[in-house]
Amino acid sequence: MRWGIQNIDIVAGLFAQHALLAILPTVIGLLLAVPLAAVLRGRRAARTIAVVIAGIVFTIPSLALFVVIPAVIGTAILNPANVVIALSLYSLALLLRTALDALDAVPRDVREAAEAMGYGPLRRTLTVDLALAVPVLLPGLRVVAVTNVSMVSVGAVIGVGGLGNLFTTGYQRSYPDQIIAGLIAILVLALAVDRVLALIGWALTRWARAGDQSAAAARGAKAART
Repeated sequence: MRWGIQNIDIVAGLFAQHALLAILPTVIGLLLAVPLAAVLRGRRAARTIAVVIAGIVFTIPSLALFVVIPAVIGTAILNPANVVIALSLYSLALLLRTALDALDAVPRDVREAAEAMGYGPLRRTLTVDLALAVPVLLPGLRVVAVTNVSMVSVGAVIGVGGLGNLFTTGYQRSYPDQIIAGLIAILVLALAVDRVLALIGWALTRWARAGDQSAAAARGAKAART
């Protein structure tokens, strides 16, 4: 812990790099998973195949993927893009099933009502389905985000791991204070990312709380009358 305080500038730089390497793949995975889920929702065979492929992708060891990607796309082994691409694939694999479940949770009568009002498939998905899917989608997104914060550390083995570099250097130097500083910083980052996503979810689901309050008020009024 003392080492972290004495070298706060080094920790801060690695913290910023780690945050970028964890958050960017989460966003990319979300932006890919939701449209793909919207396309696959009504196609049972394609949906099954996509879910199976996603499961296979997630079983690939992350370190192996970090090493294979440069050979496939031609980047340098120490290019941070390798970590971003690998974690984006993992994020997509994890979020696809969650996005499908979230869209499935939208009540059919709500979708039919939107279509009756003249909403096309794209407009209905963007303005109705996604809004109602947030309560199911957000918990999965939080899990993926925190998982990415942890998995970025593996990239330190190839020299691109943000705070994970403190683990490798601390181990090589037999200096546990450096390892502890990395652990604490990663824990702080994971908690911060989770809390930010929770607040975003809270802001996006005010309609749910308003509905709960209205229902509670109706029950209270009914109880008062009886």
